[in-house]
Amino acid sequence: QVQLVESGGGLVQPGGSLRLSCAASGFTFSAYALNWYRQGPGKERELVATISSTGDSTNYANSVKGRFTISRDNAKNTVYLQMNSLKPEDATVYYCNARFNARHYWGQGTQVTVSS
Repeated sequence: QVQLVESGGGLVQPGGSLRLSCAASGFTFSAYALNWYRQGPGKERELVATISSTGDSTNYANSVKGRFTISRDNAKNTVYLQMNSLKPEDATVYYCNARFNARHYWGQGTQVTVSS
């Protein structure tokens, strides 16, 4: 059974930082690329960042490039999203995602709030 469990969300002031974590189980973690998405109320889910199976390649949405960093620890079956210089428009629910066997797998999401 594939499980993705996000953590690390919370309340932060504009300009602050948070690190999200996603602990994975139930599949061969090191074999697949992983993604972070976010989705606000009434909005489509947005792909924020992607990391290759080995961690050698990453891609980011233009809106977060230079501020967010995705990384992974294949020994711990965990993917991370380091978020710096947070803006109010970054506030939403963030989801960990894996795609394989023609299916998407999602975590339950973690809420990020950016407010002074």
